[in-house]
Amino acid sequence: MSQHLILAGEVRNCKLCEKHLPHPPRPVIQIHPNARILIAGQAPGRKVQASGIPFDDASGDRLRDWMGISKDVFYNPKQVAIVPMGFCFPGTGKSGDLPPRPECAETWRERVLNLLPNIKSTLVIGKYAQDYHFNQGAKTLTELVNNWKEYSPERIPLPHPSPRNNLWLRKNPWFESDLVPLLQTHIAKILEN
Repeated sequence: MSQHLILAGEVRNCKLCEKHLPHPPRPVIQIHPNARILIAGQAPGRKVQASGIPFDDASGDRLRDWMGISKDVFYNPKQVAIVPMGFCFPGTGKSGDLPPRPECAETWRERVLNLLPNIKSTLVIGKYAQDYHFNQGAKTLTELVNNWKEYSPERIPLPHPSPRNNLWLRKNPWFESDLVPLLQTHIAKILEN
């Protein structure tokens, strides 16, 4: 059996933070060594916890739209790897989902990323993934995303595609008018090679 299948099986059977979760663990991950795009997100939401399918919600619809790809391409692990900072739904807090459990990244992230040698570009979504993948210093989400050219094509910071970010998108129309078309062109070039 291939190393990536063995590791994905280990991740899916992980119960490391079971006592901290509101539901039984249901780790969500999509990996294959041929993947050329990596989506580094935060953690599955409630709907994804129920379905076991990454980005199987309104956030996923918006993300696929931003990327300019179909569900078939998005859910093809030989094209797109999906590796959140936390693999299970962490629960809900006062202002949305709780942060990803830290045990997940500490235990699994480096091992998983080492099995993805063909990644050409990583879409880094949300604060927790951005804290891991960028040395932000005092940069805000807006500053980080606005300066995406500094990191592209290897890493592209994105706001979370959640409907909760509609206000941010309205305040920053340049994101969808300027960055999204370039992102779509970039993704298309990677996937056609």
